[in-house]
Amino acid sequence: MTRQIIKTDKAPQAIGTYSQAVRVGDTVYLSGQIGLDPASMQMVDGIENQVHRVFKNLQAVAEAAGGSLAGVVKLNVFLTDLGNFARVNEIMAQYFTEPYPARAAVGIASLPRGALVEADAVMVLG
Repeated sequence: MTRQIIKTDKAPQAIGTYSQAVRVGDTVYLSGQIGLDPASMQMVDGIENQVHRVFKNLQAVAEAAGGSLAGVVKLNVFLTDLGNFARVNEIMAQYFTEPYPARAAVGIASLPRGALVEADAVMVLG
């Protein structure tokens, strides 16, 4: 199978040695997104704004691949403070509907650029 690299200017450009997403067949692997505004490449302020920005960034990449967040089958969420877990759930419900994707939420020590949250995903098209 061939790999197709997905790229959009509606999400932050890669800040390292990775692609925004890679499609193999009908499966799209979306790289982790943090709360960077794609226009300014600056981190948005606060946990709520960062969570919204993360999901908007994932949504932009999903759409660039020809899909949507409804096609996400696996979501990984990384938090520097698990005390924010309930807020992530509340905001996630604004971007995802049932049936929800499988998900992991992991507490970690730090993220790039001082981000408070990061999420990556696996999406199936069709």
